[in-house]
Amino acid sequence: QILPALSDNYMYLLIDEKSREAAIVDPVAPDTVIKAVADAKVNLTTVLTTHHHWDHAGGNKDLIQKMPGLNVLGGDNRIDGVTQFVKDGDSAKIGNLDIKCYTTPCHTTGHICYFVVDSEKDEKVVFTGDTLFLGGCGRFFEGTAEQMYAALVEKLGSLPKETKVYCGHEYSLQNLAYGAHVEPDNQDIQAKIKFAREKREQTPPVPTVPSTIQEEMHINPFMRVNEPSVQEHAGTTGKGGIETMRALRAEKDNFKPKK
Repeated sequence: QILPALSDNYMYLLIDEKSREAAIVDPVAPDTVIKAVADAKVNLTTVLTTHHHWDHAGGNKDLIQKMPGLNVLGGDNRIDGVTQFVKDGDSAKIGNLDIKCYTTPCHTTGHICYFVVDSEKDEKVVFTGDTLFLGGCGRFFEGTAEQMYAALVEKLGSLPKETKVYCGHEYSLQNLAYGAHVEPDNQDIQAKIKFAREKREQTPPVPTVPSTIQEEMHINPFMRVNEPSVQEHAGTTGKGGIETMRALRAEKDNFKPKK
């Protein structure tokens, strides 16, 4: 269940249908979470925190006070209320849902992505915080192109292709505008822009998430850094994916889409 918060953040209520046990991802707006939990009639046991930035972890303290006894997962000692520090390869369970943690340092040094498998329904999802966005990636506040390459191309890129991607913000149209600048002839990006516009022009606007890992490999320039067309745009032909990642991020940091 997608719970919008602040101006463009997403929190996610993850529910195991069988046991009615639930986890919340990045509960920045605790009162919204408490209402959603009551409405869904579930037992909230766990908080999954992707990273320490206030718009993701800033609600932890308040939520713990209002719902004592929650198990709070996180990978950074700057996150309030962590009861279980997690690192690469660690696992957890929410009812029958299996959660695997991936460390993806770069946006912040302690960023974690949570990969969740529901083997009963054969469904797979990943909560990517501010590492992988629909059509984009997070700014490299505390890391390098090498780290973001490892996170996007090597770790997240090796997840099953059908995995649904739930990211931390509604930045899709801005990201896709940059993708279209990088690859003007990429028809997948054009189709996704049309899809995203239709969603965001509704009243109230509808989230454009989730995408899938497969889709990101077609529309996201930061996951396409080994594609000749992307390297050509970046002026990094023959220099490899990491240099392309570095060039794209530097360009996107100052990119203003044409109106």
